[in-house]
Amino acid sequence: MSDDEGAITVLLHRLSAGDSGADAALLPLVYGQLRRLAARQLGVERGSHTLSPTALVHEAWLRLSADDTLAPADRRQFFAIAARRMRQVLVDHARRRDAGKRGGGERPLTLALALDVAGTGDGVDALALDQALRQLEALDGRKARVVELRCFGGLDMAEVAQVLGLSRSTAQRDWEVARSFLYQALS
Repeated sequence: MSDDEGAITVLLHRLSAGDSGADAALLPLVYGQLRRLAARQLGVERGSHTLSPTALVHEAWLRLSADDTLAPADRRQFFAIAARRMRQVLVDHARRRDAGKRGGGERPLTLALALDVAGTGDGVDALALDQALRQLEALDGRKARVVELRCFGGLDMAEVAQVLGLSRSTAQRDWEVARSFLYQALS
């Protein structure tokens, strides 16, 4: 464990214990990784997105800071929670945008774009993906978490397995089933 990783874990424990000063010390240590997560998530969004990675990080941080129940056990769980908050920010942003358009601007969505963790796709409709993930979550919450951690959290399969307390092979099977489900839901 690097010095930063250890410091992050200590600060997360202090934050969970109610230390109000821990978040101010935590932000500089996690900001760079949060910005990379934000850039990755925006990379799979449509190209003309109005949010910048910095704005996405700041909005997600405000939501994380306001959550008094936040108690991640370690840095991986923290980044998984942060990735979920970023997804929520993007979905809320897309809802506001589409509410203003009153239904215009449908964009084609393919599974390859929706699950493009490398960020090389042309774009994805956050609302369509969110709806498909909600359907998956209703059927199998664990598989939906695997997708969130892989696509939005940027974790590799070993890290996903560790965060969820699964074997790597179980996490891999969940990923494959979830991708198949999403392909059907988004087709």
